[in-house]
Amino acid sequence: MESVIFTVFDILNVVLVLLLWIYTLRMYKKLPEKIPTHFDFEGKPDHFGSKKYAFFMPAIGLGIFILLTFLTQHPEGANYPVEITKANHQIQNFIMMLFVKWLLFLILLLFLNIQDYTIRYSFNADSKARVPILLVLPVIFLSLMVAFISAYIYK
Repeated sequence: MESVIFTVFDILNVVLVLLLWIYTLRMYKKLPEKIPTHFDFEGKPDHFGSKKYAFFMPAIGLGIFILLTFLTQHPEGANYPVEITKANHQIQNFIMMLFVKWLLFLILLLFLNIQDYTIRYSFNADSKARVPILLVLPVIFLSLMVAFISAYIYK
């Protein structure tokens, strides 16, 4: 069962990385020379840069994907919140791998949302983010809390 869950997350995460790159590559030629590169908490851009910055979010997303995929393939290198013993090794690895794959999924969704907003704002200053950025942060924080609580329950 756990291999099915991990495979589903792996497929979803690869699809999100590909979507991020494909969307950026398709829209790049249409972008104006200056695009927003940073937004404040109200969703207004406060820095602008060359349209080459459109590749920043996909590159960072790919880098995080590679880093976290490496981490899940070498779980012994992870920093666990509880001591790992022979008795809890399997469940702690499952919790860590599930959390890392879930976290990667959330990060890639966040990056895709930010990239979409950046590109749409480049064409229309009245655009709004499809999903408010501040909605994703509590979900990431709650996920972290669930992972730590689960790790301590099954220590």
